[in-house]
Amino acid sequence: MVNPAGKFVPFGPGGRLPAASAAGVAGARALLGGGGQTGAELVRSRIALQVRLASVLPGDRLPDTGVLADELGISEITVRRALEGMCQDGLLDRRRGRAGGTFVASAWETVVAVMQDAEAAASLDSFHLLVECGLVAHGCGEVEAERLEGLRALVTELDLVDDPARLLQLETRFHLELAEVLGGPGMRELAADLLGRLCLLLPAPEPAMLRERNRCHAELLDELTRGATDLAVRAVKAHQRVQPV
Repeated sequence: MVNPAGKFVPFGPGGRLPAASAAGVAGARALLGGGGQTGAELVRSRIALQVRLASVLPGDRLPDTGVLADELGISEITVRRALEGMCQDGLLDRRRGRAGGTFVASAWETVVAVMQDAEAAASLDSFHLLVECGLVAHGCGEVEAERLEGLRALVTELDLVDDPARLLQLETRFHLELAEVLGGPGMRELAADLLGRLCLLLPAPEPAMLRERNRCHAELLDELTRGATDLAVRAVKAHQRVQPV
């Protein structure tokens, strides 16, 4: 999610993690094929995540390549090549002239639908489940109730919202913020890696499915507060098992 400074990343200023957090995330990423994302894949997943969070919308102009490179902590040439590839795929549009730049394609959702890959998504989804179960087991009973207030506010809002796009934003924010509350900014960054990639590989869940998942969110927070590790982990697994209605 865009941070308070307006950065195009889910963590702190400058787009870089503290050394300790970076080391922990590197170990987790090593479990993914190829050691995680390449620089180009990072650009793709971050843009996909920002579209899901409505931080940028179809038709919006992206920051300049130098800004993106600084915020993501990768080279400008890597960002430029990634954006060119996304333009070739139809995810972005390149416009010339005084009002030119790189824009999120108006047909973003249509293009993403063609690119979906259930097999690749299943592997990432399983890894995300493993990460969340580990975080929950580690943090159960150790997290002060006050630190869960932001997550509870998201659960409440999810119950009240009808707009499908807003429901998706809140669902995604819940998992990003859960990772940060339980594991710090480094784990939030890893969650952003996974969720951004899944945005490109899976169709968006229907509102009824998101509401059912939100029941699992509420149960998870209750069990985290009580310190019931087995039940908290069960809530995480139940969330993943929710099927389209």
